[in-house]
Amino acid sequence: MSLTEKNLQIDKLKQTATIASVALSVMLTVMKLFAAVYTGSLAILSSLIDSMADIFASSITFVAVKFSSLPASYGHRYGFGKAEAISALVQAAFIAGSGVFVLYDGICRLFSPAPIEKTGAGLVVMVISLLATLFLIAFQKYVAKKTGSLAIEADSEHYSVDVMTNLAIILTLILVSLFGFTWIDTLTACLVASYLLFNAYKLAAKAVAILTDAELGPDVRKKVCEIVMALPFSKGIHDLRTRDLGGVYMFEFHLELDGDLPLSAAHELTELVEDNLHDEFPQAQIIIHQDPAGHDEERLDSRLVK
Repeated sequence: MSLTEKNLQIDKLKQTATIASVALSVMLTVMKLFAAVYTGSLAILSSLIDSMADIFASSITFVAVKFSSLPASYGHRYGFGKAEAISALVQAAFIAGSGVFVLYDGICRLFSPAPIEKTGAGLVVMVISLLATLFLIAFQKYVAKKTGSLAIEADSEHYSVDVMTNLAIILTLILVSLFGFTWIDTLTACLVASYLLFNAYKLAAKAVAILTDAELGPDVRKKVCEIVMALPFSKGIHDLRTRDLGGVYMFEFHLELDGDLPLSAAHELTELVEDNLHDEFPQAQIIIHQDPAGHDEERLDSRLVK
């Protein structure tokens, strides 16, 4: 399969995942709206608000994935991959907003408790929501692993939170039904809101790291160095810089070669290095500067602040 065919397959997978996410969000919102009105449960209301935010956030993800799949242009020569990080940042804002709203409502209900009725209907809705969400997460994680999409990963993380909240709400409805402890409903809603805020922080931090060109993890950097130095003609590697362009890695480094090599030979060896790196990182963008081994120069590595 050619690189172009792989890219088309990756784009199709990402778009399918985003469509599935939007469709599920709409379905769950309608179901939870019915359950929240029917039972009066704040915990279900908190899940409803989260699902409503999911519709907007997943729609943004869909647009971001479409936009990030556009080929590089004269005006954007690195491509549009970072649109996914912007999408993740917007999602984090919506998650945080949902959490603050539910937390506020939960605090109000601590002082003014509201009755919860007909918990059976709420249980049915929440169990269906749980099973549907688990199915979507499994598909999203598969797509994120195959494509490296931050937007899909962000959506998956959000729905992973939904699994925890759905389980908590199901347990809450059971306890309210058996023992009539309505305060448990308020407590669960507040805990769900707190978890939403924590998850929003993690998601935003990852998106900001990509938008500010943070270095990739040490495992990726180590793998790049191992691949380069495994070739017998490689005399060294320095000034390695890495970043995430939005599911696509970019590597820049200086490759140390025999200083007596003609330019054409150095070029051929550099092409071989790129081919080996592409075997491990198929979509990576790679820029290599050749240096004669032993050449004395001021290096970026020595000027960086840890």
